[in-house]
Amino acid sequence: MKVSALMTSPPVVVAPRVTVRQAAQRMDEEAVGCLLVADGEHLCGVVTDRDLALRALARGLDATAPVAELMSTPVVTLDVTDDLETAYRLFRRSGVRRLPVLDDHRPVGMLAVDDLFRDVLQHLADLLGPISWSVLHEGPRGGPGQTTD
Repeated sequence: MKVSALMTSPPVVVAPRVTVRQAAQRMDEEAVGCLLVADGEHLCGVVTDRDLALRALARGLDATAPVAELMSTPVVTLDVTDDLETAYRLFRRSGVRRLPVLDDHRPVGMLAVDDLFRDVLQHLADLLGPISWSVLHEGPRGGPGQTTD
């Protein structure tokens, strides 16, 4: 399966000159914890809610400072054609919780660890559904009404 099947698209993108306050407001409006920082179609960095708290607020950075002053760089990214195994590897290696997804170097989506969790849980539910049904209808030893006592 390709990362494009699980990514959130389009990503929320801001320009490097956007202020810290505007970035926080945008996160609130869009209900996201991460913004991609791009100059035109070129990805420059990433700003997370954690960056706002630790790199801006905790350090006394002025709310009118541009997000370019606190964004994380370089950015670890995925390509829209990458498979999920590549995503798992990158998450393990990088230690980040979100990866921007690019198509021809343009940001087109965001893949989060939570997206992978949801996918895994859905697959487990798909597997457990028939098993649960058969246990309920056949009993634990294969016959109706049989018990394990």
